[in-house]
Amino acid sequence: MSTEKKMFASLPPSPLFRQSMGRLFGSCIQEARKTAGLSLEEAARLSGMEFSEWMAIEGGRVPQDENRLRAMAETMQISFAKIANLVLLCRAAWEL
Repeated sequence: MSTEKKMFASLPPSPLFRQSMGRLFGSCIQEARKTAGLSLEEAARLSGMEFSEWMAIEGGRVPQDENRLRAMAETMQISFAKIANLVLLCRAAWEL
């Protein structure tokens, strides 16, 4: 039994897995932004972010700052719970 536990022990996420989770997050944010009818520039401005920061998020950078996430949710008119669940799903994108 202890051998099974060691064999299936958690491994740190591979760089490819992190990248995939980041892309998933970015794609979901991009879709939510488009559904809200916002351009990249509008979304960045309304959320108080730099254009380059919003682009990086859609490109796969998962923000860890709750205030940023709340501003994004408000800008796209989605619930904070929805964006927080997405972060939890994609948290492997963070460098641990």
